Amino acid sequence: MKILVTGGAGFIGSHLVERLLREGHEVWTIDDLSTGKKEFLQATLTHPRHRFLKGTVLDRALLKETIQQVDLIYHLAAVLGVKNCVEHPLKVIEGNIDGTRNVLELAYPERKKVIFASTSEVYGKNSRLPFHEDDERILGSTAIHRWCYATAKALDEHLCFAYAKQGLPVTVLRYFNAYGPRATATAYGGVIPRFITAALKGEPLEVYGTGEQTRCFTYIEDTVEGTYRAMNEKADGVVINIGNNQPESIMKAAQLVKQLTGSDSPIVKVPYEKAYGRGYEDMMKRQPDLTRARQLLDYLPTIDFTTGLSRTIDWYRQQLTTGGTEQ
Repeated sequence: MKILVTGGAGFIGSHLVERLLREGHEVWTIDDLSTGKKEFLQATLTHPRHRFLKGTVLDRALLKETIQQVDLIYHLAAVLGVKNCVEHPLKVIEGNIDGTRNVLELAYPERKKVIFASTSEVYGKNSRLPFHEDDERILGSTAIHRWCYATAKALDEHLCFAYAKQGLPVTVLRYFNAYGPRATATAYGGVIPRFITAALKGEPLEVYGTGEQTRCFTYIEDTVEGTYRAMNEKADGVVINIGNNQPESIMKAAQLVKQLTGSDSPIVKVPYEKAYGRGYEDMMKRQPDLTRARQLLDYLPTIDFTTGLSRTIDWYRQQLTTGGTEQ
């Protein structure tokens, strides 16, 4: 199959490109390298079935030309990160909504399936656990920029299902805290790369808030597995949670990183106000219901947190030794 991956030089995207090539597909990658890195695709740049295009999903001409050549689109390109939400909300809103609209509009005439990468952020402050795909979303005030990413992604999902109603095959995936090699502190799973980098450099591991918040960290191999399986027609027209369903506290994550790295770095608590400014809000708990993923995709995560962290630490250690990717 001929497949386009937008954001293919990013953390999840680059791993997905490798998986698609291993499975025998032809892959086109579009990435503007604003957060993605060409070095993440180093092993695939010269592959005979891979074409890398430096560009943005805001470039309709490039996008149209590429979509006409493929059978399916993985739309992972996005403006990510809590820091961007707080400091550059307009960039987050326009970058996510306009890009997704372009992809859907151009895929629609020829009914090219779109698999859209959404986020568990859309659940907002809902305290009912685990999160089922059809649960209500509870968000904070629009005056709090923290919620602009969740809102933009939710609108993207509405766009997806509006096109699905018109006959476009669409699948929406909600990712839960992906982490692993190539993750950066500004994108998916930001807390894990922050902790690992600090531990390896002998710097304090900063835990924002109380540290009692829990997340379900998902190793990249499991994230990509669920993403790959979403090509299945059974996934058309629905939202599917992709993640791990075993919660870990942020404090425990910091302690485990310190233990696995053998670091003497202290763990310090930092108030949210100091980290992100006044008015920041967070969710205390986030956990996916994986029933739908299991039923439609036969998906269940297989990599436990300790194993995933160990693999991730090995990658970061190598990067620091060789002077590789800046985190």
